[in-house]
Amino acid sequence: MAASKPVEAAVVAAAAPGSGSGVGGSGTAGPGTGGLPRWQLALAVGAPLLLGAGAMYLWSRQRRRREAGGRGDASSLKRNSERKTPEGRASPALGSGHPEGPGAHLEMNSLDRAQAAKNKGNKYFKAGKYEQAIQCYTEAISLCPTEKNVDLSTFYQNRAAAFEQLQKWKEVAQDCTKAVELNPKYVKALFRRAKAHEKLDNKKECLEDVTAVCILEGFQNQQSMLLADKVLKLLGKEKAKEKYKNREPLMPSPQFIKSYFSSFTDDIISQPMLKGEKSDEDKDKEGEALEVKENSGYLKAKQYMEEENYDKIISECSKEIDAEGRFAAEALLLRATFYLLIGNASAAKPDLDKVIGLKEANVKLRANALIKRGSMYMQQQQPLLSTQDFNMAADIDPQNADVYHHRGQLKILLDQVEEAVADFDECIRLRPESALAQAQKCFALYRQAYTGNNSSQIQAAMKGFEEVIKKFSRCAEGYALYAQALTDQQQFGKADEMYDKCIELEPDNATTYVHKGLLQLQWKQDLDKGLELISKAIEIDNKCDFAYETMGTIEVQRGNMEKAIDMFNKAINLAKSEMEMAHLYSLCDAAHAQTEVAKKYGLKPPTL
Repeated sequence: MAASKPVEAAVVAAAAPGSGSGVGGSGTAGPGTGGLPRWQLALAVGAPLLLGAGAMYLWSRQRRRREAGGRGDASSLKRNSERKTPEGRASPALGSGHPEGPGAHLEMNSLDRAQAAKNKGNKYFKAGKYEQAIQCYTEAISLCPTEKNVDLSTFYQNRAAAFEQLQKWKEVAQDCTKAVELNPKYVKALFRRAKAHEKLDNKKECLEDVTAVCILEGFQNQQSMLLADKVLKLLGKEKAKEKYKNREPLMPSPQFIKSYFSSFTDDIISQPMLKGEKSDEDKDKEGEALEVKENSGYLKAKQYMEEENYDKIISECSKEIDAEGRFAAEALLLRATFYLLIGNASAAKPDLDKVIGLKEANVKLRANALIKRGSMYMQQQQPLLSTQDFNMAADIDPQNADVYHHRGQLKILLDQVEEAVADFDECIRLRPESALAQAQKCFALYRQAYTGNNSSQIQAAMKGFEEVIKKFSRCAEGYALYAQALTDQQQFGKADEMYDKCIELEPDNATTYVHKGLLQLQWKQDLDKGLELISKAIEIDNKCDFAYETMGTIEVQRGNMEKAIDMFNKAINLAKSEMEMAHLYSLCDAAHAQTEVAKKYGLKPPTL
């Protein structure tokens, strides 16, 4: 299976009782589904992006964000209209009855006068005379009996609305704070304060306020959701930029590295060493000494690759490059590849640039460098540069199947499915035995049909999957992609069988265990079994950030915020790109915000 790491975070929410989402296996709302399920903020924000050889899962994550996190139609997100200001009452009202007793008449007079001042302020507000409105609201505040919490909170909130029109954000925040102190579940004041904090660049405070609003509104208001999404992304990017700059390089697991290289068939540097390349210390099966070669850092690096001693590869490649050895071009490409694998794109790019510029170098090396630089650009959200590199690779090496395979994945990410299918077809023409390309072509056709709600095309794509797994019965990726399609179609039992087949073929692939665990949650709502399988994934590969991230989202669903934060932090330390790290920080910050909101206001979303 290609080294891709699909995140099906939203599927966790689908397991929540009464969500009514009609969610398919990829965690996306199926055609004709109802409103956004009331899952936690951590699951309602943008989709994660990551490094990996296979782009199919990444595409499904992007699509999931558009369907789950960005809906704006009236049927899916209610109460999307602007909050009207100013107002006559606080919302929700908290016991606004008038007192009985000897002083009631005087108190009513005082409250009536305050209400009259407020009403006068409202007229000024609607006329755009905000300074006069502020004076009236200030008078209402001074006249209002101090025990009239709800009325007093309304006056503060109205004055904040007038300050907002004058862009006096500090005053807006101060008045909203007064309103919330008087009425802790005052949605309008909380949201207005959140917007003020956004303008004041107080992102943490903004996030806490908008989180409280989202919970109070049941995650049904688009304005609140979009602000939450925006501030989470900004926080995530800020933290990831600093963390990624100072992070210690981390080598992925051997299984990930082998999966990555398995997605290339025309990659010279990943091919087994030829007999003549091996050092004189190696012996063949008959015990004869092999041909003695020069002391080459690149050949040593290749030997370390075969031994899965990956930590020594970069240093050995550097020796070859510094010595200007005859394998310097190969060493540059191999070093760049491992820089990418450890998440050091800034170090990889100069090496890739040099290889691409070596006109006398083997065309396969240059094409492979272009593929890897193009993939790097895509991860950095530079699709134009990415497309240029893939097109250049096709120009200089038109018979290279890898170019079309990986460009097809790029086209999937860009929602250019027809072009993607054409690239997969060309890859298959050049390499008919390419099971991976055939499986991914089926997946692309299925996703196109599923998104368009075309039942006949869906059935044709499912039939295609059956043909692929029959023809290529040893291709784990084929079973995995078919399982996702089956889950979308709610054929859970058969999807489970496909994941079992994946595990049989690749028992050390941690990602498959995570998917199977998520399936148990959606299919049987079996939380214990799901967690058991995801824990098994971590046991197999303790560097599987997908497993930690998924575990974190489940713990958010269970209301275990501390454990969720711990899982997200582990995933952050394993993130392979700044973009992926930014997403993980967003999840972690969302969990932190929910923790603070629970402490301050006693608000908690529904849990599993």
